[in-house]
Parts: sequence; structure tokens; C-alpha cells
Amino acid sequence: MSAERIIAFQGRPGAYSDLACRTARPGWATLPCQTFAQTIAAVHDGQAELAMLACENSLAGRVPDIHALLPQAGLFIVGEHFQRVEHCLLGIPGTKLGDARRLHTHPVAMAQVRGVITELGLEPVVEFDTAGAAEMVRDWGRREDVAVASELAAELNGLEILRRNVEDAAHNTTRFYIASRRPETLPPPGPDFMTTLLFRITNQPGALYKALGGLATTGVNLTRLESYMLEGSFSATQFLMDVEGHPEAPPLAEALRELSFFSERQEILGVYPASPFRRGA
Repeated sequence: MSAERIIAFQGRPGAYSDLACRTARPGWATLPCQTFAQTIAAVHDGQAELAMLACENSLAGRVPDIHALLPQAGLFIVGEHFQRVEHCLLGIPGTKLGDARRLHTHPVAMAQVRGVITELGLEPVVEFDTAGAAEMVRDWGRREDVAVASELAAELNGLEILRRNVEDAAHNTTRFYIASRRPETLPPPGPDFMTTLLFRITNQPGALYKALGGLATTGVNLTRLESYMLEGSFSATQFLMDVEGHPEAPPLAEALRELSFFSERQEILGVYPASPFRRGA
């Protein structure tokens, strides 16, 4: 089977990552994987052309697995996607809100729907995945068991949407990296690009301050910064950062030259168009 126009994601069919794949790449086939490591491997093994990797959420923060896996993933980031998380309360056909007794969903989603749990007096039951919870509710066929998952999960599993947008915060959004085995050919340097890179610094006072000083003096916007422990050391000497700009165009080119004076190593993981979401589109 050709990997062309196949995009892999972590989760069950109907997961928010599946929805992100279908939104970002309409018409592509989606490939569910049990873990993020398997999602990355699917691209390396030729099962998929791209991987949709959740990296951060506006409520839950960073995604730990991707934080750990990305530096050694061997993939290139070729895009980003922001997916609004709209939780739906799902039940088997014929279920009424008053029938519900137990609510099943992923622990992160559970923390985002405390209001409806309290309002309806539901018993929260943590499951491994939002879409997986929808599958379980479908298979059980009991009106007292409901799930919180996406509208897509309802559609794929033949469940009814008992209530839409049951999340506590309306701004709940997940950002994804879109990754490939090879970098895409980019147009010449211009506006509206993002760059993701790794860099290492020596363990000396002020090293990080000096390394990032070029971003401040050239006016480059830093949108994400994560630290990593290396080789069992508790000294954080490796960092991953997302910055606005193209590395071949000023002012980012100048900032990276200054970074090179204070860092031991730089590795660009991806240069890609900024999502229209950043402009409020």
C-alpha cells in the first residue's frame, strides 16, 4: 500500500488528532496508531507520508511524549495545525441526559469538563482515549454510560450527541506539528514562516540569557521554549524552540548567527508556513 496521501496520528478513529488530520489534509486517508512512537515509526516505515503530532494544548500545556520523542524522531516538521477542541457528550441512540450515570473519557478531557460532571451528577471514569471511550460506550449499549469525545467520534460510532461544547473553557485548542521523512521545498524567504530548532549550551551562568539575546536585539518573537536533560544529567543543556521567521531572512538569520556564538550545536527541525490561526484567520 502506497504511503502517499496517508497521514498517521496517535489515537483511535475519531480522536481529535484524527479530526486534525482530516481538517489539515482534506481527502487524505488517516492511519490510527496506538502510541506517538508508533506514529513516528509509521512515517519511517513507509506506511504514511506524514504524521500529525500533538505538541501543546492551551489548557494542558505541552504533550510530554512528543517533548521527549521529537529530538530523536528523525523527522522534519513541514507544517503546523491548530485544532479547536469541542467536546461533545455522547450516548447510544435514544439516551437522554437524565439516563446518564457514568462519564468515560481521557484524563485530560475529564479535567476539562468538570462543569457538566457536577451539573449532571456523573461518575467520572478515566479511559485511555476520547475516541476509545466512544467505542466502548457503543459496544456496551447502555444508556447510563456516556462518553466525552469529538463530533467525528459520534459519527464514526453511531452515537447521538446529547450536548455540544461541554468543555469548561471555550479557548481549548491543541497545536500539532505535521512531520515528514524529508523537508519540503520552501519558497524564498518571506513573512509568515515558523522555524523549529534544537540547540545546546554550556552549563555556565548566563549561558541561556546570552544565547537568546540575539532574538531580543533583532526583534524575533520566541513562541515556545522547552528544556531537555541529556545523558542522565539534571543540568538542562539542550533546548527546543519555535520562533517566527525564516532562517535565511533577517532578522532571524542574524539572531541565529549570534546564537551560534553561545551554543555548542544547532539543528533545525523544520521551517514551515505559519498557520493562519496565528493571524486570527
